[in-house]
Amino acid sequence: MLKGKTPLIIALGLGLLAGIIAWSAIKKKEADVRKGWNLVPVVVATQDIPEGTVITFDMISQRQVPEQFVTSSVVKPDSANYVVGQKVLVALQTGDALLWSQFETTKAAERLSTKVQKKVRAVAIEARNTTSVGGWVRPNDHVDVIGTFRDPQTDENVAVTLLQNVIVLATGKVTGTTNVNLIPENQREYNNITLMVIPEEAEILTLAAELGSLTLSLRNEDDVDMIEERGRATITTLLSGERTRVLEAKRREIIQIIKGNPTEKSAASAP
Repeated sequence: MLKGKTPLIIALGLGLLAGIIAWSAIKKKEADVRKGWNLVPVVVATQDIPEGTVITFDMISQRQVPEQFVTSSVVKPDSANYVVGQKVLVALQTGDALLWSQFETTKAAERLSTKVQKKVRAVAIEARNTTSVGGWVRPNDHVDVIGTFRDPQTDENVAVTLLQNVIVLATGKVTGTTNVNLIPENQREYNNITLMVIPEEAEILTLAAELGSLTLSLRNEDDVDMIEERGRATITTLLSGERTRVLEAKRREIIQIIKGNPTEKSAASAP
């Protein structure tokens, strides 16, 4: 028979061994559960945030969480700027993930009139994929407006650039400052585009829309050059090809400037 402290030591040893085995089993189970998880970043609170607080950048950070727990209602880091400056509707604790439902949705129902500069007007025109650069036109883009009409004097179709370098104010219900995460998915696509023009140009657009169809051509935002002497395309110019050849030479010259390196060209052409 075991005497003295030996039984106690053995019992403690067995208990410790059982504890180690249990701890190992738990860790293995956790590892098995975590195995295959893809971690993605989400926006979380870095401090306790009372209800009604206006969010600032120093109140939030990002943390990696399993992708399977991240839904469309969770704020992602690339959308953090949309929640900064907004009030939270509920109190948040440190480490809580931010949800879109926790914020006021006033920006989703913003007033377009507040974005119209003084002495200019907002005018909407119909837009389809074929008339809005395949749907690539976005708020704050710069566009030219091309009108296609039937000439009453010659009774032939004519296309002419009506307005140049016009700023897009909105596409459907989306403006340049709209938080699209607060807009239902079916409302993000658009069938009209709102342009910011002066009152006289608004008259031109209104009449042009009644007489024919309008198409937008997209500009680089840094390209503010205006065509002083605008030509127009007619069936006659298309069939004769004369204007087409002149414009083709001009286009090739412009594209070479964009794609080529003038220094390299000069060096290559030097004797």
